[in-house]
Amino acid sequence: MWHQRILTLAPRARGFHLISRELLGELPELGDLRVGLLHLFIQHTSASLAINENADPDVRGDLERHFNVMVPENAPHYAHTLEGPDDMPAHIKTVLIGASLTLPIRDGAPALGTWQGIYLCEHRDHAGGRRIVATLQGE
Repeated sequence: MWHQRILTLAPRARGFHLISRELLGELPELGDLRVGLLHLFIQHTSASLAINENADPDVRGDLERHFNVMVPENAPHYAHTLEGPDDMPAHIKTVLIGASLTLPIRDGAPALGTWQGIYLCEHRDHAGGRRIVATLQGE
């Protein structure tokens, strides 16, 4: 079985957002799979997807603060600056984190670890809604 749909997420503030429930709630077909794969691809160059801690919100804040130190705004070597001081850092952060995830499906649900959740990593200060292509494959 193959199934694909585009999911649209509401705009969010800059930061790391736990979106597991929201995404999985839009994919009722997951429940039909005994074994398979869920591929998630974000169609943007200034936001990314990641798997990380799903319990303590301090992790999300620490990640945001770390990436802001690691990839600062207004670095003098940036040439791409016309779209604002957060734009080039957003592109760099997206390259570092990545635009896609592939999750194993087992017995109708992603086979995530106990403390793992799916993150939308929003790297812009005033981004719009984000589109994610979700592709399911399995039996």
